[in-house]
Amino acid sequence: MADNADRAAVTIQQSLEAVLARRAALATQATNSECDDCGYPIPAARRQAAPWATTCIECQGIRELRGRHVR
Repeated sequence: MADNADRAAVTIQQSLEAVLARRAALATQATNSECDDCGYPIPAARRQAAPWATTCIECQGIRELRGRHVR
């Protein structure tokens, strides 16, 4: 018979697996094809390399220079 520690370990493991699965799904999702900042299309190479990207390379560089890259 499982004790409380065993049940807690199983619950933690299931929660961790669920969180990792959601993160993996987010990382592979295709984003909008347009940049959030300038509205121009995000190049296919950038969308393939960073599917989570919401800005083009130029706008992302500007965000990082301004310190706005934190969501």
